[in-house]
Order: sequence, then structure tokens, then C-alpha cells
Amino acid sequence: MSALSRRAALSRGALAALAPFGAGLLPGTAAHAWAQTPGGTTPEDAALAEAADAYVKAAMAAWPDQPAVGIAIVRGGRDVLVRGYGVKKMGAPEAADADTLFAIASNTKNVTAAALAILVDEGKVKWDEPVKTYLPGFRLSDPFIGERITVRDTLSHRAGFGLGAGDLLFWPNSDRTRAEILAAVPHVPIEDGFRAAYHYCNLMFVVAGAVVEAVSGQTWEAFIQTRILDKVGMSETVPLMGAADPAKSALPHGRVGPPLRYQGDMTLLSDSIVGIWDWQAAAAAGGFCASPTDWAKWMKVRLAMGRLPDGSRLFSEAAAREMWRPNIISGSSPGPTAELPGRAIATTYAMGFAVQDYRGERMISHGGGSPGGISSTILIPGREAGIAVFTNAEESFLLRALRSGLTDIVMGKAGFDWIADSKRIEGEGVTKSLAAAAEIDAKQKAGAAPARALEAYAGTWRDPWYGDIVIETRTTGRGRNAKTGLWLAFSRTPALKGPLEPYDGETMRTRFTDRREEDLFITFDLKADGTATATMKGVSPDIDFSYDYQDLRLTMV
Repeated sequence: MSALSRRAALSRGALAALAPFGAGLLPGTAAHAWAQTPGGTTPEDAALAEAADAYVKAAMAAWPDQPAVGIAIVRGGRDVLVRGYGVKKMGAPEAADADTLFAIASNTKNVTAAALAILVDEGKVKWDEPVKTYLPGFRLSDPFIGERITVRDTLSHRAGFGLGAGDLLFWPNSDRTRAEILAAVPHVPIEDGFRAAYHYCNLMFVVAGAVVEAVSGQTWEAFIQTRILDKVGMSETVPLMGAADPAKSALPHGRVGPPLRYQGDMTLLSDSIVGIWDWQAAAAAGGFCASPTDWAKWMKVRLAMGRLPDGSRLFSEAAAREMWRPNIISGSSPGPTAELPGRAIATTYAMGFAVQDYRGERMISHGGGSPGGISSTILIPGREAGIAVFTNAEESFLLRALRSGLTDIVMGKAGFDWIADSKRIEGEGVTKSLAAAAEIDAKQKAGAAPARALEAYAGTWRDPWYGDIVIETRTTGRGRNAKTGLWLAFSRTPALKGPLEPYDGETMRTRFTDRREEDLFITFDLKADGTATATMKGVSPDIDFSYDYQDLRLTMV
């Protein structure tokens, strides 16, 4: 597809508008009515719930491969629609409901910001204090930035790192500990000026989590559990995906080719969320698994500016406002058009949330993306309304249609067919992606042979922040059928291993045995004096940004 699920979920602020919708029963929708706040609802809420429910069913009918969706809509402190649709696992009968756990990934970021807000209220942290005040040994590859980066900066995607820089420390599933990730931070390259531009950066949220730990004396997950989840009453949510019971979870699904990732048939990616999405060492950036029921509670607290149902406060109104104050511009445009009715004039990032204009109103939002699941949270403070969309597959244009269409239903802005528009863009993207895949294969068939014998490329290749990648020769078959080739393996990422094939001259490409993962090109520079370096980049034009192969600078050791 032209826009990848996770990239679209995290990087695009502008939403879109409503499509015509109708009913149509889907697996798992009959037995679960929406949950309502005690005390009942208003006629207006009932009408909104009916319209939103019909729209979700129509969207799922347009994307029949989507196994499950979780929806939460709140308004005025009331639950309007909180329910699950579809099934937890494709081909299985267990229905998703309001209490099903979904991986919500980077929606976690605003909870990490809230944890720091609590510490700010207690006078233990200051937003604009340098990180090294709380983490004395903290360093970055740019000493100037390392000395000056503040707590606010870690939450604002403006430190200067490139998109997804350092994510290979924990994506795909890695064996690194939290301490090992932090030890690697000083070696991750910085490509832009300090506070000069917006670049989505998970790594600095790991640092923000470390500040929570250093100041509170608790692990990030213990602080989140005791100081936030328990107080809000989010009894089903787990801050670490390893604690998500597979029987209660919407299991991850995706397309793994052929020919490339995000193409081909929908398939189950893992029998548990943690099996494909283990960010427990980087949990402050994306560890949560939550249910629609629990996330409705969280949205109501955020819309109430930190006030809990009993009238006490989780964090102060001043902290709530500060977390929504824009810190960096992430995009701008001339504004809405007939074809793009939801396009923002300005999109910005605050602390753990994006802030933008949408149809003349302020919108607070964030996306979440993990392998096999994408999600979105949308708050419209002027209407005291919140919308959450959780899914357990990588159907990015379904998410687009749902978050945009439901937002417009809540705002009463009907008139744009977002389901049809999203299907159109999806179809165009698939055509482009398949053409790109064919071109990649054609170039390999026509490519020149490597300049040296394959053994010359074998060895241990080291990057300053990732560590070692090993290339070795392997012989398969016997006698006349024997064939010798290269095998590449990332030392700290078990899934990134497989054959390394000649592609074109000094460039080779992987065929990772785990087809859930993204292949890479590696280009070698073997000099006459015996020194050898190499660079990498992804094979697919649709590669997820967290495969930051391009940030590796390899030297043979």
C-alpha cells in the first residue's frame, strides 16, 4: 500500500470525514450491547450511538478481512458507545467485546506524559529542566544537545533524531534490557538541529520513562499501575504486553506477502500479542494493552483535565493544559478542500499528543501501531468528546475511515464518503506497491555479480549503537547439489536472520526466514587496504519506519 499502517497511524495528523453507512451484522456483534455510564444516557447520546454503530459495521463490511475492532466514544463524561466488533482471531468463534484487550502501542505515550505531570505537580520534576538533572550520566551523540535536552523535549519529538532512529534496539522483538537500550542512546546518530524540526522518536520516550523511574524510585510499569491505572479504575489494562492474557486479547493479524510485507492474504501473526510485539524494555513508548471499557475511562479523565470521577485529581489542570500546549510544528497546509475536508492548517505535537485544527475546532489525537494492530485516540475538548478506535490487523485505510467518519459523526459534519475515499486510495496504493515489488525482482535478475568471492563479505560487522551483525557462509545440499551462499543474522534481534543474496554488484539483499519481518539491502565497500564498511536500507518502499536500517554504519571487525 502507498501508506503503511503504522506510519499512517503515527505520522499523519489530519483526519477526514463521514461516509454514508448502513447496518449489516458482523461476527461477534450480536451479543454485546454498548456499555453506558450509570444513570443512563440522553436521547442525543442514543442517536449518536446508533449512528456510530451502523457506521462501524459498514466500515468493517468494506474491509472483510479485519478480524476485530474495539470502539469507545464518550461525551460529557458519559459513555456513548463502548463495544467490540468481530472476532479476536480470524476463523475462530470468540467474539471481541468491550473488555477485549488490544495492543494500543504509542497511545501509551500520553500516559507516560501524564506520569511525568504527576511528578511535576509534586515538585519532583520540571518540564524544562535538563534530562541530566535526573539522569546524571545521560549523554547524546551531539554533546550540545545532550547537555540541553529537557524533559519536555523527550516528549515532543524535537530532539533532532531522524524518524524512528534507534528503534532497532527494540523493534522487532529484541533481547535487550531497558538498561542496555539506555546505554546505546549516546551512540544513535542525530541528523537534524535541536528543536529544528519534528521527527517521530520512540527512543526519547524510553528516556522519559527512565526519568519517571529515577525520580519515583519505582519501575515505569509499577508507577503507571499504582499512580494511574489503579486510581482511574482501569482494571483490565496492562502496561506491559507480556501480561496480556491471549484468551482475553484481540490477537495480531497482518499480510506477509508475497511479494512483500503488507501484501498478500491476511494471516495470524502470533498466538499472543507479546509474541510479535515485545516492547517491555521500551514500554514507556508503547507498552499498553487496553480494552475499550478502560480507555473510555482514560479519555474522560483527559477531557476532565485530570479530574477523577470522585472529584479528586490525578494531575492538575495546569499540567493538563501544559501537556496540550504545542511544542513543535509537524505540518502545515492551505487548509481544507472539498476533496480533503479534514485537512489541518497546522498540525503540531505537544507532550504525548498531537494538536491540530479540524473543521475549525481543536483536536487532540494520537495513533498507535504495532505488528498486527493499529489504533487511534481522538479528543475534541470543545465538545467534551473522545473517540478511540482499536484494531487487531494492519488495515490502515480501515482505521482512516473509522477515525475520520466517527469524528464527523460526533461533530455532526456529515457529507464526505470516507469509506469510499479510503478504498480508492488503498486500491491505488496496492497497484503501486505491486509494481514496485516487480521492479525490485527485475533489478535483481538483471543485476551484476559481486566483485569478490562471497567469502570476502563474511565476518562480524559492528555498528556503534546496534552492535553486531554476523555474515557467514553456509553450504546446503551435497555433492553436485551443494550450494554455498551467505547468511546474515542480527545479534540482538532473533527474527532478523536469513539468506543474503547477490542483488546488484556490491549490493545484496536478505530473505529473512521469518516473513513477518522486513528485508534489507546491504551495500558493501571493501577497500584495497583491508578496511570494510557497509550501509543498509529497507527493500520495500512501504517499509515501516521502525526498521531504521539506514541509521546503521557498519564496519567489519
